[in-house]
Amino acid sequence: MESRGSRRKRQNGGLVTMPFIFANEACEKLAVVGFSANMISYLTTQLHMPLTKAANTLTNFGGTSSLTPLLGAFMADAYAGRFWTITVASIIYQIGMTSLTISAILPHLRPPPCKLGEQVCQEADTGQLAILYASLLLGALGSGGIRPCVVAFGADQFDESDPKQTTKTWRYFNWYYFVMGVSILVAVTVIVYIQDNIGWGWGLGIPTIAMFFSIIAFIGGYPLYRNLDPAGSPFTRLLQVSVAAFRKRKLAMVSDPELLYQNDELDAPISIGGKLLHTIHMKFLDKAAIVVEEDNFKQGQAPNLWRLNTVHRVEELKSIIRMGPIWAAGILLITAYAQQSTFSLQQAKSMDRHLTKSFQIPAGSMSVFTMTSMLTTIAFYDRILVPVARKFTGLDRGISFLHRMGIGFVISIFATLVAGFVEIKRKHVASAHGLINSHQPVPIPVFWLVPQYCLHGIAEAFMSIGHLEFFYDQAPESMRSSAMALFWTAISVGNYASTLLVTLVHKFSAGSDGSNWLPDDNLNKGKLEYFYWLITLLQVANLIYYLFCAKMYTFKPIQVHNKEISDSKESGVELANKNRRPVTSAGLRSVPVMTILLLLVAGRIRPCFVTFGADQSDESDLKRSAKKYKYFHRFLDKAAIVAEDDNLQPRQASKLWKRQCTQSKTLNLSSEWDRYGQQEFSCHSTELAKLIFLPTSPVHG
Repeated sequence: MESRGSRRKRQNGGLVTMPFIFANEACEKLAVVGFSANMISYLTTQLHMPLTKAANTLTNFGGTSSLTPLLGAFMADAYAGRFWTITVASIIYQIGMTSLTISAILPHLRPPPCKLGEQVCQEADTGQLAILYASLLLGALGSGGIRPCVVAFGADQFDESDPKQTTKTWRYFNWYYFVMGVSILVAVTVIVYIQDNIGWGWGLGIPTIAMFFSIIAFIGGYPLYRNLDPAGSPFTRLLQVSVAAFRKRKLAMVSDPELLYQNDELDAPISIGGKLLHTIHMKFLDKAAIVVEEDNFKQGQAPNLWRLNTVHRVEELKSIIRMGPIWAAGILLITAYAQQSTFSLQQAKSMDRHLTKSFQIPAGSMSVFTMTSMLTTIAFYDRILVPVARKFTGLDRGISFLHRMGIGFVISIFATLVAGFVEIKRKHVASAHGLINSHQPVPIPVFWLVPQYCLHGIAEAFMSIGHLEFFYDQAPESMRSSAMALFWTAISVGNYASTLLVTLVHKFSAGSDGSNWLPDDNLNKGKLEYFYWLITLLQVANLIYYLFCAKMYTFKPIQVHNKEISDSKESGVELANKNRRPVTSAGLRSVPVMTILLLLVAGRIRPCFVTFGADQSDESDLKRSAKKYKYFHRFLDKAAIVAEDDNLQPRQASKLWKRQCTQSKTLNLSSEWDRYGQQEFSCHSTELAKLIFLPTSPVHG
């Protein structure tokens, strides 16, 4: 629910808040990436961890940091709101970074340096590791409050029911990622250089200071923010629907979805942007909205939500369930991406990184190529690809987020495929120079790794931003922090999957002679290319799975009130599916007009209007041709049903129907979406209307 001030007059939110939010994100991301980009070097050179243990420590930390957003999202959506959740979480993260920085400065909080000639260095003891893990845990808890809320909080500053701001939300995601990318670029160049050449005290201290300034910048914009009040626990609502549906599992489904329970007043706090409409999928959940005598329901009183729920709340659960398969498809891309901060970094450390005789690129800075390619792709996408694609697709965002994600999956496959061939080249040079058993750098330029880093960056620009758009757009509005948590949970599972995969490969690829695909001490003796190609095969299978899920996915139907129309004398309602929009002013947007005209003529010249309505779909386009036959399927058989007890002529009935729709302040508008986005309309006033206009049985032939 919007705060009272923003309801009276919309003074908060909008573009004026972006400098504060982006400043916070820039400093926070500089801190987070500066903290973790080169962390494997800190663990192996300062705490003397074995390579596989250090890699698993980092992926476990990354996994935990991406799992805690579920807790942060719950607190934001249910109790604290996004602003206060971000603020408190940032302070917790600050404490964790400060403790790790202190441990890097004080010598007795880390093991002594390796002595010259020693093969095995002293590892960190239990107390030193405890400080490390405590710092990482605080960082993970802080990330849990920041990550799911900051993206949704920024998008909240734009009112999607205002037509003037509808395009700003999806552009916000592009620019959010762009600002984040610039910060990461600075972190992996300047901060990593300081860590490698000046010291870890400064290398971790600067990100800690940046985090402090990010908190100040974020709090400074508080008077300008558009704050949405928490609407209660979303998980409780989902559980209530599940329990109510289970209790009524033996009931027969009602014949007409309009008989299901609806309560606009009860749903008002969780449906400010629009009410979710009934869909035909997962009908067993609809039983939670069937009113029976045992519910002890009384008109005007709130029902027991553990027994009876509204259609909107049932559809919230359906929306979350429908998002699950697409969510799962993003896991393996994160598993592939995670190798950049572990084995790809170790590859870079074993290669020639000199730009001049006196300067060499820090291994941790190789991700600069990932960031540069990601930023370039985002700029190209926003400024060139979207305007061009918009002319062909008619979508405001150019291409749908599902197509955007699919492109990212394909590019990620090529990234790991190329990485395997580069590793073969690196080991071939090492063998030619007799360095297989040596720890000396292999005389091959580190720039051989640039293609795989760049491909990962391009893949992220498509897939990760598309994933963010998908979760924000398709999640129920009262669960958007939770939806962002799902995004980070996919990253969490991807990191844990990387840990599991590394552990299994390290265990089962071990030979009796000590050989291993992933050796602990010397990559030259391993078979890292096999590991990369194993990930490639897994990604190919994942792409097939994703294409199937995307083909079957149903977009959420939502009833929204257009601000421009609602400010006029008549109230207007439109169906929002932001991912689909006809190319021209005709197409399916003209179908409601055609159906009203059909009602007016009451059948005598109905065939003319049916064909005229169908003509609004272009047969040269296969999808639009399918829409044309769907249109006949929907409307040719019976355009209207007039009840016998109405005692009205068709022309009079039409007038009554139209008056009820236009004069009613609240319309119950039901819609059923299929893969092409067509709609079935049923409109009646909030009072029981005797005249019912219904979609009818199919016509064949």
